[in-house]
Amino acid sequence: MTEQAFLVLTALADESRHGYGIVQEVERLSEGRVHLKIGTLYGVLDRLAAEELLSLDREEAHQGRLRRYYRLTDQGASALEAEAARLTETARYATERLRARHAGGTA
Repeated sequence: MTEQAFLVLTALADESRHGYGIVQEVERLSEGRVHLKIGTLYGVLDRLAAEELLSLDREEAHQGRLRRYYRLTDQGASALEAEAARLTETARYATERLRARHAGGTA
């Protein structure tokens, strides 16, 4: 799973959001490190929808424009949980190896 996909799914974990709301939440979650352009966002959303990890929740008119809200599916929540566990385990391995490196006096 790409970092962008992981962050989009994470942005939808607690509530449905429209495209711009997802962009803002991804930026907040990544502490400003990841800036999704709208074209990139919709490519990620289309792929995640095709994989049934998210779905269209509703559409609302806002200032004359239609906003599409997306929500995480149960399958998406499972995929997000599995990826979070994988990343946690990978970070644990890296931390252990760094501790061993420092304990051994390797610079």
